[in-house]
Amino acid sequence: MFQSFSIIFLIAAFFSYVNYKWLKLPSTIGLMILALSTVILITLTQNIFPAFYLYFCDVVINTDFRSLLMDGMLSFLLFAGSLHVNIDDLKKERKSILLFATFGVLISTTIVGFLTYYLAQSLSIELPLIHALLFGALISPTDPIAVMSILKKANIQKSLGVKIEGESLFNDGIGVVVFSGLLIVARLDENSNESVSSAIGELFLMEAVGGIVYGLILGYIGYRVIKSINENPQLAVLISLAIVIGGYAIASLLHVSGPLAMVVSGMVIGNKINIASNKGITRKMLNEIWEVLDDVFNAILFVLIGLSIHLLKFDSLYLTLGVLSVFVVLLARFISVLLPYSLLKHEESKPIKTVAILTWGGLRGGISIALALSLSEDLSAEIILYITYVVVLVSILAQGLSIGKVAKKIYS
Repeated sequence: MFQSFSIIFLIAAFFSYVNYKWLKLPSTIGLMILALSTVILITLTQNIFPAFYLYFCDVVINTDFRSLLMDGMLSFLLFAGSLHVNIDDLKKERKSILLFATFGVLISTTIVGFLTYYLAQSLSIELPLIHALLFGALISPTDPIAVMSILKKANIQKSLGVKIEGESLFNDGIGVVVFSGLLIVARLDENSNESVSSAIGELFLMEAVGGIVYGLILGYIGYRVIKSINENPQLAVLISLAIVIGGYAIASLLHVSGPLAMVVSGMVIGNKINIASNKGITRKMLNEIWEVLDDVFNAILFVLIGLSIHLLKFDSLYLTLGVLSVFVVLLARFISVLLPYSLLKHEESKPIKTVAILTWGGLRGGISIALALSLSEDLSAEIILYITYVVVLVSILAQGLSIGKVAKKIYS
């Protein structure tokens, strides 16, 4: 796994250089396009260089995408993303973010699940309803990392930017909890006396609430330690890394949500030490180190998404279902944003424009693929992984490339 990761790291660095020098696209999108182009080239030449093709396949497989993301990179990405979130701004939009990250995810999961189930039936694809709902749960969390910088350049209102940023940080954790709850239902024996509602309720309390409380404690301890060594920036960075790596590992041992813990601890530390001010050697070093780590792991993530697609076997029925699912996911996103949004008062002068941006800017990313990879064959893993990949690729390439222009046109 280490050798494969090293090769992927090298590829990510090379692609980043090529994109910076020539393509000049948003980093994640440029890396995705280069990775897909590489896959196509290697696949076309597999008969000429079969040994190299097999070696390439082994590299991607041995990297273990699911474990690498869910047990490693995700903690860094969420902590780095939450470090600069202003809690005061977040409080102003807390109702919107809470509804989007909870109620919105549940609405989207339900709509996507049922519509995908009926579409599969119409195409004569065997996909049980509970498995379709699992797909709805893993595809509902948004991952707008690739579009945040583009949206900022489009001069959108600050309150909208906070909504997108806050939602993206929290709905990943909530989405994983919903997915885990449905997984319990899918794996319960028909003759089991175990109460589904009590099992899911216990999971929510342990995972979601436990993750937030644990994150608060972890973040406060981290802040106190970093504050006490303010004159030693290297040690402060080491402590922050220990919080992410060790804290995430302990979260899994405690059976609480690691993603939510990282988001909360990152916000606590970032706001308590006022990291956004970037004043003083410790704050500057923390900013620089975590900015680099964020860029590095994002590069690796999107390169892996692109390179892993060649492991899917072509199937016209699955591809058709995947393409149709793209429209289903967009429809579900629109409804899951519109309903919660309509219940609240907002600063934006034209709500429908905000809903449109939130809908088109709701990208799907690595977490969706990682959750799909965690499914076993008895849970329709092949079908779900296939349609997940189609939705994620279209989301990143089509929506990611156009969201800047869409935002500028809407707000012009």
